[in-house]
Amino acid sequence: MSEVSSRSEDSRYDLGLLFTDGLPDLDASSGYRGAVAARAAGISYRQLDYWARTELVEPTVRGAAGSGSQRLYGFRDILVLKLVKRLLDTGISLQQIRTAVNQLREAGVSDLAQTTLMSDGASVYLCTSDDEVIDLVSRGQGVFGIAVGKVLREVENSLVELDAQQPEATDELAARRAHRAS
Repeated sequence: MSEVSSRSEDSRYDLGLLFTDGLPDLDASSGYRGAVAARAAGISYRQLDYWARTELVEPTVRGAAGSGSQRLYGFRDILVLKLVKRLLDTGISLQQIRTAVNQLREAGVSDLAQTTLMSDGASVYLCTSDDEVIDLVSRGQGVFGIAVGKVLREVENSLVELDAQQPEATDELAARRAHRAS
């Protein structure tokens, strides 16, 4: 268990990778558009845009490069968006959330299914084992916890559902473009 700490300049952070645990990596030409990322994370597009502009959660596949360009978010990015939303919903300050996101970057968590974010209302703790969670709670510090593995599965399910809906929207868009071109 480690309390949230300041940002380090290690290579994972420089590359924009939050986790190095075998989650699927996307190449520079694939990713999820902002609207899909926002829906999968359960946030508004306005929140997504604000968090990207303030560098809370930046897209790692492709950032905005001027007017008309689209950000592309990777799976990890969407997972972090969902975690940020959960922390905000529990009343954690945006400043503490920024620190927690930086801690996750630094930790490069190897097994998300066994990771829990705990908070006492003032600080956020990264617990990577059941013993750390028990230790934190037994000291009276843990008020609530977010099981990262559960959130990961929720994001996967949301993306599968959105992907199933996407072909219909893509076909409709393609049909409109074809009609407009003719």
